[in-house]
Amino acid sequence: MKTLDEVLHAAFELSDAERRELVESLVATLDSDNPVLSEAWLAEIKRRSDAYDAGHARTFTWEDVKESACNEQTL
Repeated sequence: MKTLDEVLHAAFELSDAERRELVESLVATLDSDNPVLSEAWLAEIKRRSDAYDAGHARTFTWEDVKESACNEQTL
């Protein structure tokens, strides 16, 4: 049986798509206290992740978010 370190090392050698599939498979095996994400949510997460990776997502610093919330402004 492989150790956790061996499994992690092997996982880090996978492509992004393969690691994403591995994570989804592992999450699906967790106990019922952890809800499994629907296909729609998984697709949305992938869409947002791809947009972020491509540099197309609009992001905000935590400081900007806190300031906006305190001033009741929208970003």
